[in-house]
Amino acid sequence: MTTTTYENAVRIGSTTYQLVATADPGLTVDLAGVDASGALVAEGNLRLPADAGARIGKLLAQVLEALGRLSAPVAPASRDRPANANQPWTEDLDEDLRADWLAAPVDTPIAELIRSIAKRLERSPTSIRSRLARVGCDPDVPGRALSEGAAEVLGVQGRDQGRVRGAPDPGGEGGG
Repeated sequence: MTTTTYENAVRIGSTTYQLVATADPGLTVDLAGVDASGALVAEGNLRLPADAGARIGKLLAQVLEALGRLSAPVAPASRDRPANANQPWTEDLDEDLRADWLAAPVDTPIAELIRSIAKRLERSPTSIRSRLARVGCDPDVPGRALSEGAAEVLGVQGRDQGRVRGAPDPGGEGGG
């Protein structure tokens, strides 16, 4: 019988893994991994009957994939979320957001202002921008209250249109 050998290497991070598989008449699979300094960090050997190779290969792939998912690090997004993410908005937070927005000069860069407010209120910039219309602020122009027409376009109605929690707007309809 002929001996068949398959060799391959792959680099993952700073580790190089070398695989050597030999069929003569059974299967032998040797795996070794060395880091950048040459230190052995992984080592293994399998001896299988020739007719079991494909099935065992599939089984190993399934098991190793499942174990990899279990030991995968938690997505960084969950650690980087602002402290008040997904928390209900309070009347005080709404008032702070409205006051910060309306106090800003019209020529303030919108993205910079939203990031600044988001950091102070411990919210995401997306949540700040989406909340602006609900507290009666024009999300496209710092320092400007939301007009009645814009409120209609944005679908903000009733107590949210140019007011904070139903408090009368001292400037009349939608501010000034």
